Amino acid sequence: MHRTPQGIHHVTGIVRDPGANADFYADTLGLRFVKRTVDFEDRFSYHLHYGDATGSAGSVLTFFPFREEPDGRVGRPQIASARLAVPEGSFDYWRDRFDARGVEYGEATTQFGTRVLPVRDPDGTRLELAAESGHVEPWDGGPVPAKYGVRGVTGVSLLSASPFVTASLLETFGFERGGQEGDRVRYRTPRGVVDILDRETPFGREGAGTVHHVAFGVEEEATLHEWRDLLADRDDVRVSYVKDRRFYHSLYARDGGGILFELATEPVDLTRDDPAPGDRLYLPPEFESDRETIESQLPPLEAP
Repeated sequence: MHRTPQGIHHVTGIVRDPGANADFYADTLGLRFVKRTVDFEDRFSYHLHYGDATGSAGSVLTFFPFREEPDGRVGRPQIASARLAVPEGSFDYWRDRFDARGVEYGEATTQFGTRVLPVRDPDGTRLELAAESGHVEPWDGGPVPAKYGVRGVTGVSLLSASPFVTASLLETFGFERGGQEGDRVRYRTPRGVVDILDRETPFGREGAGTVHHVAFGVEEEATLHEWRDLLADRDDVRVSYVKDRRFYHSLYARDGGGILFELATEPVDLTRDDPAPGDRLYLPPEFESDRETIESQLPPLEAP
């Protein structure tokens, strides 16, 4: 019996300027800068994490900033946008905040009865503020008052090259179909939603301003091995081995529609044993001997 993932664990994007990224997510959106580390596959690149007070599962957005990264183009097969919960009645506050900072945002719309305000970060990454309860407490130590604060990552929208294949994998995960509005097909998870946008779009290009992957939470490492055994038998999924990400363990699966999913263990506390989250560069023990070299190769970054 393969246990249903718990819903969104984190969402990861690609950006260009680490300073502009930190200013937007930690200052404009008021998330806590919970971890400054490096890409464990490329130790000379940052991996930045923002979330609630501890970086708990379901609260976190992470980014790989590459200074020379060309602009991406959103299209198939990509994750089109990520959704953040904010309190009902807070859109006026957010519009005023965005206006004061020159942030690009659009007209509010309704999705399955929920009001949604589209907004873009400095690299053009597409976000949606959704007027809903969320599943985490907003961070109460930043520039945004808690009564308006972000309450977790509660959804993603997918542009699959093969929507039926992607839907099949979501159903394998145990997510329940929650209906259709126009070209938006909704799947509900125990924590958040996944929407497949069944529409004709040009093919995208990975780069600055695009979402790299979405991760769903599982209870323990053993569950990842169970999922790997199951997914490895499918012809329409390419699956990795289980990887140690220090704060959690992960498994990656790219479906036949081209969407990259991750399964990651929880619970998570990104601030554990870190006296200055976001201020100091965290390195795994095997990188510590190269700290001076690594820090010399990374661009300067001041936490907001």
